[in-house]
Amino acid sequence: MLQRILPVIACTVLAAQSFAQPASLKTTFRNDFLIGAAINTRQIEERDTTAARLIPAQFNALTPENIMKAEIIHPQWDQYNFDLSDKLVDYARKQGIKVNAHNLIWHSQLPGYVRRIKDADSLRSWFAGHISTVAARYDGKVYSWDVVNEALNEDGTMRSSVFLKMLGDDFVVEAFRLAQKAAPHTKLYYNDYNIEQPKKRAGAIALIKKIQAAGVRIDGVGIQGHWRAANVPMKDIEESIRAFSALGIEVMFTELDLGVLPNPWDNTTADVGRTAAYKADMNPYPGGLPDSVERTQADAYAALFRLFLKYSGKVSRITFWGVDDSGSWLNDWPIRGRTNYPLLFDRHGQPKRSFFSVIGTKNATAGY
Repeated sequence: MLQRILPVIACTVLAAQSFAQPASLKTTFRNDFLIGAAINTRQIEERDTTAARLIPAQFNALTPENIMKAEIIHPQWDQYNFDLSDKLVDYARKQGIKVNAHNLIWHSQLPGYVRRIKDADSLRSWFAGHISTVAARYDGKVYSWDVVNEALNEDGTMRSSVFLKMLGDDFVVEAFRLAQKAAPHTKLYYNDYNIEQPKKRAGAIALIKKIQAAGVRIDGVGIQGHWRAANVPMKDIEESIRAFSALGIEVMFTELDLGVLPNPWDNTTADVGRTAAYKADMNPYPGGLPDSVERTQADAYAALFRLFLKYSGKVSRITFWGVDDSGSWLNDWPIRGRTNYPLLFDRHGQPKRSFFSVIGTKNATAGY
């Protein structure tokens, strides 16, 4: 009798352990691509106990949400603030996690003094000094840099940023040239949203070819992946993986989240400068997701990861923009005060149906 009971007890214990400690994303996909998360200041300082549990268990790559952007890391012309960035690098080193540094040049979140610069020579001096100083400090300490972020319009033309207006069409090439010199041991990437869309993709391809033609190193491109769960552009994504990898560079999905709330606009964007007013009908799930919506999201994540696995030799990293739903930027953008559910872990750090659907793409025995 005891011999018959023991296997049952063992299976029950294993099932309980599996529920308490779900499979690991980083372990499941260890032979395919890195699995990353964007983290905020509380998480870097290990004050978020949920994230402190999830990060080392689930992820092998980290991207800082804000602390390496110019307004924080370079607050005054002759002053740099490396405290939080150093903490991130130290934290990642202790956990054996790679860091994708984000970002060197972006038209948004610039310190005020940069916006007040009136002449091209001064901006060029700041541009060169910023890239050289920041990139050199972390060369060999971070795995990669998003060198330039979001330089393109939706039609693939260059965005009319302060850098384009004052430094000209070659500012992206020059940014990569400076980063290559300052950080020879660091991978260098271009990062943008909607570049899976045909027109913007064509602009990104032209930009990458321009960098390569100048003899400057670019190692990869990041497609941000801020999509809505009910409308993920799978065909465009697959075509983009093929098109970008054909340039001889890595393809990454760098800011992945699948929102479930209504879009206040007819178009899709991740431009942080665009916002909309709060309306109750724009926040339909404050108490939790209906099962049908939860399943739609899980199915969308599964379809995405099946595609990523199909191109695992070309896709090198998948980074979620956040650790769990509680910290997602989509709770407050483009409308403040909403309750969104875009990630794989809920507000208590527990795995969602979408988590198990993602794991299931690799492990046919996983269910949800």
